[in-house]
Amino acid sequence: MFAGIGGFRSGLETAGGFECVGYCEINRHAKQAYEALYQTEGELYYEDATAINPEQLPDFDLLLAGFPCQSFSQSGSRKGFEDTRGKMFFEVARIAAVKRPCFLLIENVPGLLNHDKGKTFEVILSTLDNMGYSLSWQVLNSKNFGVPQSRNRVYIVGFLREKCGGEVLSFTQTSGNALRQRKLQSGKADLFG
Repeated sequence: MFAGIGGFRSGLETAGGFECVGYCEINRHAKQAYEALYQTEGELYYEDATAINPEQLPDFDLLLAGFPCQSFSQSGSRKGFEDTRGKMFFEVARIAAVKRPCFLLIENVPGLLNHDKGKTFEVILSTLDNMGYSLSWQVLNSKNFGVPQSRNRVYIVGFLREKCGGEVLSFTQTSGNALRQRKLQSGKADLFG
């Protein structure tokens, strides 16, 4: 969801072993670039996340979402959930609630962590936790992973407790300095890093 020009997809194609079943992107220029970069024939496409009917989606194991960040960014309006773009997280949750993928990978700007004194991030974590996902998150800089750009982003990784056992993916093996790592499992939050 919110595919942009395919940053998530690029990483997964590099890792190998993944098949994309669909993508969603409202910006026509980003969609055009995405389709120029990736073979999308036979994949579902949605322009508007709010128009996705999860009942009509095939089953999938991993939901990727880089929902719009302007509402949470230090350089943006910081209107959070009062901005239509800020509400797009709830579209991710709506689809995950029906499809119940084993894993979630979500990214956004670090300003999401302290927006509204942390209340916005708590809503996001509580929403996913109440749906049965255990979560870890950390701010990582793309420059530490071979990308020719310094770009801090918070990454949230979740696994569906009823389908997957064990720990949430650990971020401790990253090649860069970890800014923050938190874990939420069964309603408990701990700060690491």
